[in-house]
Amino acid sequence: MLFNYSNVLIFSLVGVGFILVTLLVGSLMRPKNPTPEKLSTYECGEEPIGSAWMNFNIRFYVIALVFVIFDVEVVFMFPVVRVFKEWVANGTGVVVLVEMFIFLLILIMGFIYVWAKGDLNWFKKIMK
Repeated sequence: MLFNYSNVLIFSLVGVGFILVTLLVGSLMRPKNPTPEKLSTYECGEEPIGSAWMNFNIRFYVIALVFVIFDVEVVFMFPVVRVFKEWVANGTGVVVLVEMFIFLLILIMGFIYVWAKGDLNWFKKIMK
């Protein structure tokens, strides 16, 4: 039993050691000549204007979260699509197809909810 834990411990130590050695070798090999231009904030090739500490509208985060949700949908769907032919050959294709449609239906219902709530609109009317 302790042998199984020792494998995990050794694997973790090798992983952490690899990261530390890589960072150490990189810090020894790279040139160290920081200039004000290199230390400035990069904004798509434009000169930074104003302070970096500013408030962003919360709608940007909501739209980013909705994007991540539907991006994860594609990540979960791709492996299913890759092996679907094998499942059809094994006789489980109908079950997988129904499960896939249920998964899509749940995500589409979430999308309709977010859309109906108005969170996908860039400009919201403020109720008084």
